[in-house]
Amino acid sequence: MPGTVPERFRPPTRFAVPGRIAVSERTASRWRTATLTEIRRETPRAATFRFAVPDWSPHVPGQHLMVRLTAPDGYVAQRHYSIASAPDDPGHFELTLDRVADGEVSGWFHTVARPGDRVEVRGPLSGFFAWPGDRPALLLGAGSGVVPLMSMVRHHRARGLSVPLRLLVSARSPEELIYAREYGAETTPVFTRSAPPGVPVGRMTAGHLAPLFDRRPPGGWEAYVCGSNSFAEHASRLLVAAGQPVDRIRIERFG
Repeated sequence: MPGTVPERFRPPTRFAVPGRIAVSERTASRWRTATLTEIRRETPRAATFRFAVPDWSPHVPGQHLMVRLTAPDGYVAQRHYSIASAPDDPGHFELTLDRVADGEVSGWFHTVARPGDRVEVRGPLSGFFAWPGDRPALLLGAGSGVVPLMSMVRHHRARGLSVPLRLLVSARSPEELIYAREYGAETTPVFTRSAPPGVPVGRMTAGHLAPLFDRRPPGGWEAYVCGSNSFAEHASRLLVAAGQPVDRIRIERFG
């Protein structure tokens, strides 16, 4: 309710070492059936898929899961996907998927899947990229790499967390900016091919990071980078040049 102080989020897994989450072996190894309940278009190439799962274990923002599809002839395809939703959604989770050329799983989701369809899922998985909301977070993402970072942003908002969080998100154009309607003052979009009037076009630069490091929070940032191989390399170099300790940069990459 408005004016109340949100309870402290307690991750369903324990800390292995400071800043690292230990994943339950039982949760990580168990396949469960998820029912697709909703599809929302985000961009011409990306959509969000909402699922219901009985007794779903709450994830920590930044975690992912394995999705498994089985064809009538027994052929199996499976892929890892980051969880897009915040953890405070009992019995449900959301995935946001880009349609990948020749992608078996993403192609099925974008062309065949309808509410009521069922898939198998295993997770939540991985503790390295997880952010339970305990440290100031500086998030850098590009394209669909923003998905696990958006889980962190949504968690930050849903819990009313006071710990600082900032997001730099890169997209080719405003039309390809995933979650464009949800961003607030915590987010700075960067456009590499076309941009709204008055907004520069180009890659993420040291200039985008400078204000965040000039006014860094006490104790500094915990940095999370997610995107293609080339973006991850570029963003990591920018962070190190800005003074971010290497051991406080966590990276997830694809492609």
